[in-house]
Amino acid sequence: MLNSKIGGIGYYVPERIVTNEELSKLMDTTDEWIVERTGIKERRYAVKHEESSTTMAVHASKRAIENAGITEKDVDFIIFATLSPDYYFPGCGVLLQREMGMNGIGALDIRNQCSGFIYALSIADQFVKTGMYKNILVVGSEFHSSNLDFSTRGRNVTVIFGDGAGAAIIQPTEEEGKGILTTHLHADGEYAEHLAYFNPGGHGGVFLKDTELYPDYGDEPEYGGMLVTHEMIDKGQTFPHMNGRYVFKFAVEKFPEVIREALAATDYEVKDIDMLIPHQANLRISQMIQLNLGLDSDKVFNNIEKYGNTTAASIPIALCEAVEAGKVKDGDLVCLAAFGSGFTWGSCLIRW
Repeated sequence: MLNSKIGGIGYYVPERIVTNEELSKLMDTTDEWIVERTGIKERRYAVKHEESSTTMAVHASKRAIENAGITEKDVDFIIFATLSPDYYFPGCGVLLQREMGMNGIGALDIRNQCSGFIYALSIADQFVKTGMYKNILVVGSEFHSSNLDFSTRGRNVTVIFGDGAGAAIIQPTEEEGKGILTTHLHADGEYAEHLAYFNPGGHGGVFLKDTELYPDYGDEPEYGGMLVTHEMIDKGQTFPHMNGRYVFKFAVEKFPEVIREALAATDYEVKDIDMLIPHQANLRISQMIQLNLGLDSDKVFNNIEKYGNTTAASIPIALCEAVEAGKVKDGDLVCLAAFGSGFTWGSCLIRW
């Protein structure tokens, strides 16, 4: 069985920088309040009607392909992770395929939110190891700012998220002991409603009838119906919902757990990690993980202060910045880990 490696990476963030001070003009918040709770100082917002999850993915993908030393024609499969697709359907995979001129190859869309890139890497790893594909384009891209609640009501969620894209080319490698060593994926749907985007949805109301999150629709038609109603809009139910304390509690538990799982599977120890790149959910979560594992600050990479939480894009963006800054070098043991909506979480251990 072959091993797989990350042959090239790339990222893209929009030019527009949105500071905490700018958001404080739209909602009851301050720079101090946001930094204290999240560690975020600014984030990037895409240009509406000019940029999208797909267009940002194109920029990131082109950089990854160039860094891998291949061309668009060499890519034989696409895996696209996002929670903010351009269309309700089809997914962004085929849109990226079209924009990149890769017509004919398979395109898989996955919806694992913050853990999306880890899940996508694991899928690509299996495809390469079995010899099915040789150059898989794995993408995480998010356009959060197009649907956030820019009022005091939505501040706990809105101040956290930003836009951006990251991409990687997954290829086979013959170098013994290098590449993707192991991946571990987990989920627990028991807590799905603690971090979710309910509307527009299909029949999600089945699960929400006994909560204040579900509107009273009254008599509905026997056939058809609306994915989005005026009542949902009036009550602010078309924006993401997050129980922040609950998410924080589970994240600080599952992050170290899944990291240790990857180490145990490969007979490594925490002290062997050269660089940990966690999903950029919250700086406080990253600090708790670092404390739990006993890692030095120079072995944990964070860039959330610049970009906020870019969900599926956060790990590839951070990984690319870490490599470009010389903080990830040839032969380093790199651990990637993520936790998010679902709840889903996972880890990936790589010998760079």
